[in-house]
Amino acid sequence: MSKVKSLEDLMKIKEQALKELQMRDSKKKGKIVVAMGTCGIAAGAKDTLRAIVEALDKNHIVDVAVVQSGCMGLCEVEPTVEVRMEGQDPIIYGHVTPEQAERIVKQHVIEGKVVSDLVVRKGEV
Repeated sequence: MSKVKSLEDLMKIKEQALKELQMRDSKKKGKIVVAMGTCGIAAGAKDTLRAIVEALDKNHIVDVAVVQSGCMGLCEVEPTVEVRMEGQDPIIYGHVTPEQAERIVKQHVIEGKVVSDLVVRKGEV
């Protein structure tokens, strides 16, 4: 991520963030929640979040919202990502690197297959 050097740079970052926030539309078929508590951020959750947004964009997926949350209480397996797809139980994945995030988008979001080796918890939290 580049450093902010001017007000113009800051405005560009704000515009990009607002664009990403539009993905929070409630008429989506799914939602991906990235835990962004201090433990998650320290473990790399910012890069994981960025990878999820990029993977969705790359695959032209516009009906899945991406949101941030505070700590999910699963500090030992951060970064954590919860995937909620319409008609399916929510799944929480742990140790989600940017590479694993791309895998989750491909397998879970696109193909509808749970990425078993990353599952930390199934069902409601």
